[in-house]
Amino acid sequence: MTGTRKAVAALFLLPALVLLGALVVYPIGYSVVRSFFDSSGDRFTGVDNYRTLFTDDGIRTALKNNVIWVVFAPTVSTALGLIFAVLTERIRWGTAFKLVVFMPMAISMLAAGIIFRLVYDQDPDKGVANAVWVGVHDTFAQSSAFPKAHPGRESPLVAEGGGFVTKDAVHAGRPVVLPLVGVAPDRMPDGAKKAVAARPEPGRITGTTWQDFTRGKGVGRLGSPDPAELGYAGMLVEAVKDGKVVATARASGDGTFTLPASADGARLRLPAANFREPYDGVGWLGPALVTPAIIGSYVWMWAGFAMVLIAAGLAGVPRELLEAARVDGANEWQVFRRVTVPLLAPVLAVVTVTLMINVLKVFDLVFIIAPGSSQDDANVLALELYRKGFAEGRPGVASAIAVFLLLLVIPVMLFNMRRLRREVRR
Repeated sequence: MTGTRKAVAALFLLPALVLLGALVVYPIGYSVVRSFFDSSGDRFTGVDNYRTLFTDDGIRTALKNNVIWVVFAPTVSTALGLIFAVLTERIRWGTAFKLVVFMPMAISMLAAGIIFRLVYDQDPDKGVANAVWVGVHDTFAQSSAFPKAHPGRESPLVAEGGGFVTKDAVHAGRPVVLPLVGVAPDRMPDGAKKAVAARPEPGRITGTTWQDFTRGKGVGRLGSPDPAELGYAGMLVEAVKDGKVVATARASGDGTFTLPASADGARLRLPAANFREPYDGVGWLGPALVTPAIIGSYVWMWAGFAMVLIAAGLAGVPRELLEAARVDGANEWQVFRRVTVPLLAPVLAVVTVTLMINVLKVFDLVFIIAPGSSQDDANVLALELYRKGFAEGRPGVASAIAVFLLLLVIPVMLFNMRRLRREVRR
């Protein structure tokens, strides 16, 4: 009877074993064998492919990035999950908050990669991250409205230090003209009005700075405001004597400005600040920040996973211990640090190790989010495996990377299994 039962059990297990062998055991075995042959698969090369793992620059960068991923991504995700799990216990709408935080888990890695490729777009009009960053920056340091402005033909201005200065000194009672060109009509400041010629004022320097250009061949006069031309509203004008600024003024909507008598005999300067290029944010997907940016997208997806598991563990923590600690005079931080975290240590370890296994194999997010110009800087082992096997035609090296990844994952996986078995026994 016992033999019959074993035969029946083996019969039921047979389909699963066949699938396991075909989809797991055979590919692993084939990869191990293939890693000892050259690209064609005909010549045995020994450990040459494994030697390449530590001499190829691309693989070394991938290995370095994988270390960064393993250290930071699981740690940050678990820490956020712990914070969310503890805090949501005390709020009435905690369930709704958990649902929102966990929702990214329902999104595939492909979709999440596309979302964050847009979030990190350099153009503030497209990328949410830079839209917020530029908004904060411009609150404290407003960008110039005239980045492309420059003197036109027969202009009294010459370039100096990133700005422009008058060729000759100016004098009170003689209106000054500071014509510029190069600003598109739709880029003019909102407060710009039709430019007017400044009127002379005794004892003061008056003048106009404006867009000295009217569309149409032979239309308009150089050096004097025409009816269709707009003033450079907000343009900063400085009076400079002996290298020192003695007076400043801002142009009004029609481009006119007035300087005091102290500016008499000075040269007028339009400083470089008037022509500073608009701030377009941070290069999130540039070589320096691409890996942290992608890790941020991973945390967005997996913090909810960590929160749910930790919340389940938190539900099993004896409340009497927490109350006893409070009765003994411990504040909430001490209760959290000395009681809650130690009791949750097994759960935190399982969550962290599970995420470590997951990030060792990360591929989708890096492949989709990192642009071609910085993909080498964001490279990870799984992506390098794909590139070596399919883009560069080096399946032997790709197989060696696969085996190396397997060797990295197995110890972490065994540790996780042992922790789980201990928890089951308890």
